Amino acid sequence: MSEKVWITEVGPRDGLQNQAQHLSVDERVKLIDSLMDAGLEQIEIGSFVSPKAVPAMANSDQVMAGLAGRNASFSALVPNRRGYDNAKSAGVP
Repeated sequence: MSEKVWITEVGPRDGLQNQAQHLSVDERVKLIDSLMDAGLEQIEIGSFVSPKAVPAMANSDQVMAGLAGRNASFSALVPNRRGYDNAKSAGVP
């Protein structure tokens, strides 16, 4: 089969953004590490939105920094130009 299907895991963003309990940066990095250990290669690490709007996604830049050197394809939700600039500054490809 010459076609490929890419699946991006969005749990670290979509699965966490509306939870009552917010995970720390370290807990979010550990979650992403666990997903990578399970064989996932494309992971959305969070979103670059105002922490006032989505408190669970605060410090996504620190999550990205905590994943430095990992062998995976990371992405993030970026809803506007400011989010784009912040994501780019954090090293999100």
